[in-house]
Amino acid sequence: MKKIEAIVRKSKFQDVRKALYDADIEFLSWWDVKGQGDAKQGLIFRGIAYDINAIDRIYLSFVVRNQNLEKSIDVILKSAYTGESGDGRIFVSDIEQSIRIRTRDRGEESLYNKGEEK
Repeated sequence: MKKIEAIVRKSKFQDVRKALYDADIEFLSWWDVKGQGDAKQGLIFRGIAYDINAIDRIYLSFVVRNQNLEKSIDVILKSAYTGESGDGRIFVSDIEQSIRIRTRDRGEESLYNKGEEK
């Protein structure tokens, strides 16, 4: 099992969310976050300098079975892409164990409903 974490533009979030859902990745969490990339910018408005390096983004997190890893990454890459600096990042890490509280299913079975192979 793998955990995918992605930071994407707010303007692309609904596209990413829909594309993941269409790819049968239905369970995910997200948060509004601010971050700073490698672009250094400032803005002067009416004589006052503003730091505009803190950029609003969406942070996504979800766990998938190994067989859905590349599909999930491809979906995010395609739906979050603008070609401009600041499109975001994707991080992948290993998950040792997953347990569904309600049914006490463990491992990959805890990630999907039995009888619904996805």
